[in-house]
Amino acid sequence: MKKRLFSIAVAACAALSPAAAQAKDEWPTDTVKIIVPFTAGGTTDIFARVIGDHLQKTFGKPFIIENVPGAGSVSGIAQVARAKPDGLTIGIASTSGLAINPLLRPDQIPYKPLKDLIPVAMFDRVPNVLVINQNKLNVKTVPELIEYLKKNPGKVAYGSSGVGTSQHLAAELFQQMTGTKMTHVPYPGSARMITDMIGGQVALTFDNVPLLLPHVQGGKLTMLATATGKRAAFDEKVPAVAEFLPGFEAVAWHGFVAPAGTPNEIVQKLSAEVQNCMKKPETIKKFSELGAEALAMNSKEFADYIAAEMDKWKVVIEKANIVVK
Repeated sequence: MKKRLFSIAVAACAALSPAAAQAKDEWPTDTVKIIVPFTAGGTTDIFARVIGDHLQKTFGKPFIIENVPGAGSVSGIAQVARAKPDGLTIGIASTSGLAINPLLRPDQIPYKPLKDLIPVAMFDRVPNVLVINQNKLNVKTVPELIEYLKKNPGKVAYGSSGVGTSQHLAAELFQQMTGTKMTHVPYPGSARMITDMIGGQVALTFDNVPLLLPHVQGGKLTMLATATGKRAAFDEKVPAVAEFLPGFEAVAWHGFVAPAGTPNEIVQKLSAEVQNCMKKPETIKKFSELGAEALAMNSKEFADYIAAEMDKWKVVIEKANIVVK
């Protein structure tokens, strides 16, 4: 159904008036605004500026960043969905805004991901990693952790940056696939959770590698595995959880979206240049330094990926009975 809606949205762009056809041929005709649904200075903002600089140099028009944080990225994405579909307003969206929040809070999200937005190009994945406080959990491998959890149901506390976040859902997926039970301790953000984890208040977390790596390198925390489908490029010595639990994957990701109704020719033109940017060695290096895997996924592939992610997390959310009020 999601794929069919996407196809309808794309087909709707085909019937263009002569004036509209001329406009899309000349695109971009003016400054292009990139809405980033997170605060300035964060990794997503940096990603947007790297790609925006490439687009500006390629197309010869300004590509400016507008940061619209709030409501777990929903505020910014909603602004993209409401924008005029002329290709002059595009945005960046992530796992939470496209594949998780619409499932957790369907009545509170003012857009339908694959109806009100057109996926343009997915450009990265940011690995979540399974990290423990070894003073609280004396295990060295994922199989040892699973064995310990089965012997001690409910006794191990894991932290997340909030109910319904990617960290929370990663841990729920892990429990569902292993038949184990842990106690969830949600925090208002990752910073406080990591501080408490180092202090021993919680023993385990799945969180983004850029946040956890400094503490792992400093010896305060221990990384058991990545939550990627295969070993992550940032350190191929670290095993993936999927090596022990085939099919396990819980990563953050980002991509460009445009308002529904944006001419398909503009979407494809923009998508091609985002992909070209992501294939540049300097882009790959920059993203790797920030803990992300550079990708070059086209519009249809991105739409299919969003649909698959929504299907996966819908099962996890329903099985765990996760409710966000």
